[in-house]
Amino acid sequence: MKHMRQKDHKEALNLRLKRIEGQLRGVQRLVEEEAPCESIAQQLSASRHALDKAYHTMVGCLIESQLSGKGVTYTDAKPLLDMLARYS
Repeated sequence: MKHMRQKDHKEALNLRLKRIEGQLRGVQRLVEEEAPCESIAQQLSASRHALDKAYHTMVGCLIESQLSGKGVTYTDAKPLLDMLARYS
């Protein structure tokens, strides 16, 4: 199994996860402050969407690593990875 080794990819994913962590802390604060359910649901939805994007980034990393072992370059795979990010 290949690992995420490209420094820029790791940094981008870590930044995304830190933002998600902040969003979830905000949701916890809303619950503690007894905010309206609609406000909590909106923030949960945004957090879930952000986590889905992080997951799709990892799927893109997996696709990239699988294709690179078969002589396909990142430049060749980029349209596929961009499409995954756009429609996920």
